Amino acid sequence: MHSHTTHNAALAGVRVLDLTSVVFGPYASQVLGDYGADVVKIESAEGDSTRRTGPAQEPGLGAIFLGVNRNKRSIVLDLKQPAAREALLALADRADVLMHSMRPGKMARLGLDPDTLCARNPRLVYAGLYGFGEGGAYAGRPAYDDIIQGLSGVADIMRRQTGTPRYMPTIAADKTCGLVAAHAILAALFQRERTGLGQQLEVPMFETMSSYVLLEHYYGRHLADGEGTAGYARVLAPWRRPYQTADGHICMMPYTDSHWQRFFLHCGRADLAGDPRYADIAARTRNIDTLYELVGGIVARRDTGYWLDACQQLEIPAAPMNRLEDLEDDPHLRSVDFFVPLKSDAGHDYRLVRNPVRMQRSDVAPTMPPRLGQHTREVLREAGLPAAQIDALLESGAARDDGPR
Repeated sequence: MHSHTTHNAALAGVRVLDLTSVVFGPYASQVLGDYGADVVKIESAEGDSTRRTGPAQEPGLGAIFLGVNRNKRSIVLDLKQPAAREALLALADRADVLMHSMRPGKMARLGLDPDTLCARNPRLVYAGLYGFGEGGAYAGRPAYDDIIQGLSGVADIMRRQTGTPRYMPTIAADKTCGLVAAHAILAALFQRERTGLGQQLEVPMFETMSSYVLLEHYYGRHLADGEGTAGYARVLAPWRRPYQTADGHICMMPYTDSHWQRFFLHCGRADLAGDPRYADIAARTRNIDTLYELVGGIVARRDTGYWLDACQQLEIPAAPMNRLEDLEDDPHLRSVDFFVPLKSDAGHDYRLVRNPVRMQRSDVAPTMPPRLGQHTREVLREAGLPAAQIDALLESGAARDDGPR
């Protein structure tokens, strides 16, 4: 069993073969690894491109790779070579999950299509992580985060708020779809516990991200008998942003009727407390632009400390605005041990974030993301391949091992 997995981990004994790369798939498999699954990352000789993305203390351990590949093992197989494909089939025969992000046609040409693998291992959960669902007009097209943000309406809601089409400055599509992929795989594993059978599933980025955006922004379009418009006005308001104070910024959220009444009266604005434009949530939503602009002018007159104290007294949700650099010293994150210090086997110090979920009966400590091919020999041996076959794979270049130093 994988060294990071404890016997009482939620997914102890579950083996995941991960043929994905970049962020979408690796984020999904990291979630599974955080719950104790034995995630085997299968890479080409070049390795995942994120190994070279961002600053690094060691070759192949770039910053983006570190963020999305904890709690995994790495093996190198050249799937263009028949011997490597046979080795992967041997791994799949004993696996619980195989996930990939290649085009279905390519997987079929490699003999790794779902029908082949699921016939060999009927308990296998075979997850295809695609840009677009099979059978659709865009099926087979390449997709990256920027493309999906543009297609799914993200760039448009940014335009509606800021006046300029732009992408969110986070890889929102990859990460959102990765979380959906993880819960889809978990659902398939749960169903297998009842039926004894695995299944094929697909997680398409475009459909997933469109569903995510339209949750609130389909808005009036839900009402098919009318002529409702798309777009939830409150979150699209240009003034929906941290309020500027006299010495910084504050994130403040009066939401209920009583929140707003207390806020207006505290500020000496009884006129606004009695204004029908702001009397209830429906009225405030219709007049959200003027409301947020009014509040912005009020808040700017006092410093952040004043408003934090006032909101605590008024029982209005509020918090300071953290910069990225502030998160490591945030008192809450420090008190829950959110950042975990680790040392690589080469002696370098690292700092990773832990799984944000805590479970009463499952605790998996974060481990260092693996070096490229660090576990090839180990994993192939566990799959039952004889030593002579493993040696032949390594000598031919069909596999590569960079085991313990």
